[in-house]
Amino acid sequence: MSAEFSFTVHATDEQARLGAISTPRGVIRTPAFMPVGTAATVKAMSPDAVRALGYDVVLCNTYHLMLAPGAERIAALGGLHRFMNWAHPILTDSGGFQVMSLARLRKLSERGVIFQSHIDGSRHELTPERAMQVQRLLGSDIQMQFDECVRLPCEHEEAERAMRLSLRWAERSKDAFGHEPGRAIFGIVQGGTEKDLRRFSAQGLVETGFHGYAIGGLAVGEPQAAMLDMIDIVVPHLPSDRPRYLMGVGTPDDLLRSVKRGVDMFDCVLPTRAGRHGLVFTRRGRLNLRNARFADDARPVDPLSSSPMARDYSRAYWRHLAKSGEILGMMGLTEINLAYYHDLMSGARQAISEGRLDAYITEAQRNWAEGEAEGR
Repeated sequence: MSAEFSFTVHATDEQARLGAISTPRGVIRTPAFMPVGTAATVKAMSPDAVRALGYDVVLCNTYHLMLAPGAERIAALGGLHRFMNWAHPILTDSGGFQVMSLARLRKLSERGVIFQSHIDGSRHELTPERAMQVQRLLGSDIQMQFDECVRLPCEHEEAERAMRLSLRWAERSKDAFGHEPGRAIFGIVQGGTEKDLRRFSAQGLVETGFHGYAIGGLAVGEPQAAMLDMIDIVVPHLPSDRPRYLMGVGTPDDLLRSVKRGVDMFDCVLPTRAGRHGLVFTRRGRLNLRNARFADDARPVDPLSSSPMARDYSRAYWRHLAKSGEILGMMGLTEINLAYYHDLMSGARQAISEGRLDAYITEAQRNWAEGEAEGR
């Protein structure tokens, strides 16, 4: 633990890095997956339960929290950590993606975005300055620049316009962030699936200078190969002494392939959202527990899971809860998925330390494929 924000690489395995992000609120072991707690809660999980699984950091969202209950209210109540009773690091997304994907009647300008809330239609404005102000009021440990995230696919001209605007907003975000001892601001590389734009964005952000660098605007419907190609393009242009964060990703296979390419941090709603709908991730692949074939299946979900929910209850029981809409079903299956994601990243960290990440990935992929072949 450190009084300042810092990042240390402890070991490498080709491009992959084993490291640690130190903050006043604790150490984030990398590669790290961050559970998404959009509105100051990881859905169907208590903060204590998330911590008990071994997680070091969670993600919350500026857009949602500024709409409800309000950043000023959270600040008056002691800040986001106290508000949600999570004493460990928090990363906040700046809200740019949500403005573009959720808000109604957006009006984009050089200044920022004026939009109507998707909740009640109320009118709001987000600018780089306001996004950083909200994150300061929340008191998050890692804060993201405000950016524009375009929908893919899009024309080169549109991707370039949004990328250049995001670069200008990055400078304003950094200026508005100022100096916050112990806290960090990350820039976000944009540029769609255009190689030249991604390089230009990465180089521009590095010139501006940030504590860490994210790759945004991916995992929004493009093929996995295109996402991985953009990572390969961007990573060589990012400083080796700063953390790299791939936003909104992803599947277990996405995570491992990206770790191999030198990415340190991830977030995605997939494990929590899937769990609430009866889909679980295991060493043998995905199981849709709502399927009829599990109605009489007395086997545990995964006997080697770190979660007792996966070890001590039958698939038949979880299917019953999922089909019945029971709250315990949502809670238990969410925990199973988050436990799997944590185990996956913990295993990757161990594999990097031992110089055997390729073998670890190959084994994981073989287990997933064999599980699917067996109809599990």
